[in-house]
Amino acid sequence: MTAMLSVQDLSVEFGRGARRVRAVRGVSFDVAAGETLGLVGESGSGKSTLGRAVLQLIQASGGSVRFEGRELIGLSQAQMRPLRRQVQMVFQDPSLNPRQRAGDMLAEVLSTHGLHPGAARAPRIAELLQLVGLKPEHASRFSHEFSGGQKQRLGIARALAAEPRFIVADEPLSALDMSIQAQIVNLLIRLRQQLGLTLLFISHDLDVVQYLCDRVVVLYLGRVMEIAPTGALFDKPAHPYTQALLAAAPIPDPGQAAPQVSLHGDPPSPLNPPSGCVFRTRCPHALAACAEQVPELSALPDGRWVACLRHTELHTELK
Repeated sequence: MTAMLSVQDLSVEFGRGARRVRAVRGVSFDVAAGETLGLVGESGSGKSTLGRAVLQLIQASGGSVRFEGRELIGLSQAQMRPLRRQVQMVFQDPSLNPRQRAGDMLAEVLSTHGLHPGAARAPRIAELLQLVGLKPEHASRFSHEFSGGQKQRLGIARALAAEPRFIVADEPLSALDMSIQAQIVNLLIRLRQQLGLTLLFISHDLDVVQYLCDRVVVLYLGRVMEIAPTGALFDKPAHPYTQALLAAAPIPDPGQAAPQVSLHGDPPSPLNPPSGCVFRTRCPHALAACAEQVPELSALPDGRWVACLRHTELHTELK
């Protein structure tokens, strides 16, 4: 499949000197047209920072982000403006204006991008609301009149109003009840199929990622540990961190034994990350060389990529 988005060696830093935080370090991955790529990791792993840097909502300190072959890093806000129609974001908190009616909020997006002017605007607003499972009469409501799930649907409608082809969904389910989460997941699946969307789905909920995504990128302390097809990753995780991450997830069947993966110590501070492999201080398979060398992503025969000096040995154990 053709890559719609290509991220190469992307880094994001905050602060200076001793207070400098390397939030994202040398991250590379592609997102194919029509694909849903999951981005997972613990809190503080850099997931949301990476998503915002991809869309140029925060400034990257290095690397490349190409959307359909066009480099986004270094573009001014004026140069990015025409591309905002193509790339949109759905946030964890929709942050709706409490003084603005839902229809006016969508009309503002349409006006910004010069879409559906005049008499065509009201029918388009009704269409957007119906597209996300709301009713046309919801256009006259203020944000306090919506439930949490309805607010998230409205946030999705706001992103869709620009008629994008690529959407970053940043933890869009974490503030919702379980039953509402399932509705939003099914909505995203339907919208992807109906509109031909490409998604970068950021989440800490591994069950949702397994259900929704085609492939998964695993982050730890700002670095990619593993990239794999979803089935392969959940069936036999190759990187020691991925194994630990999946082992820590709740198991719905109380009769099923949980995999045992032992990690050493606490997560390091992003202000002072370990040398070499950032996971080495907690890894049960770490070697002395892991402190000296940053492992590069290496391709494995089953279509996955793993950043581990012992990837050949550990992959053999999976077979």
